[in-house]
Amino acid sequence: MKDFLLADMDPVDAYKVFRSVVTPRPVALVTTLAPDGTVNAAPFSFFNAIAFDPCMVVLGVDARPDRRPKDTSANIRELPEFVVNIVDFALAERMNLCALPLEPGESEIDVAGLDTAPSVTVGPPRIVQAPAALECRRHTTLQVGNRREIIVGEVLRIVVRPDLVDDERLRIDQSGLDTVGRLGGDTYTTTRDRFEMPVPKG
Repeated sequence: MKDFLLADMDPVDAYKVFRSVVTPRPVALVTTLAPDGTVNAAPFSFFNAIAFDPCMVVLGVDARPDRRPKDTSANIRELPEFVVNIVDFALAERMNLCALPLEPGESEIDVAGLDTAPSVTVGPPRIVQAPAALECRRHTTLQVGNRREIIVGEVLRIVVRPDLVDDERLRIDQSGLDTVGRLGGDTYTTTRDRFEMPVPKG
C-alpha cells in the first residue's frame, strides 16, 4: 500500500489525494442572500447529510486565497439561512459556471442563466432548475484550521419536483433525480449505475 503522511505534505497536495479518495461526494449548489439583496450561488462538494431528527447537513467552506471569507460564508453570518439546491446531470454545467470567481455584489445566477423562486421558510431563494432543494437555517459554524469553516445547517423544509415523488411511500425516484457526485480533480459521476444490498438482519 502507498501511504501519505499528511502532516509532511503541502496542504494543496494533501487535498489532491484526500479529495480523490473520499468519493463520490454529493454537490450542493448553495444559494444565500447578501445584505444588499444579491443572490449568491456557489457549489460545494464538501457537503453531506449528517443527522436526522432534526435533519442536518454540513458544508465545508474554504476562505479566498487572501483569507477573506467567501460570499457564502459572509452571507450566512449576516442572515443565518441558506438553500442547498441538489445538482442533477442537467444542471451540472451551469453549476460549474457558479464556481467562477466573481466580485462581491455580482450574482452567479445571472452568469449561469439560472432562474430562482421564493423559498417557503427561509429568505434565500431556491434554483428553479434544481430537482430538489433543502431550506436550511444555520445551526453551528466551526472554524477549522486557518482557512476553512464547517457550517452545520438544520433542514427546515425539503422541496422536490412533483414528478419525482411517490406520495404513498414517500420515495423519491432516484433515476429521475439523476444527481451527480464529485470525484477527484475535474471528474464527476452520475448515479445511473446502482445496485441494491439490504442491510443484514441478525
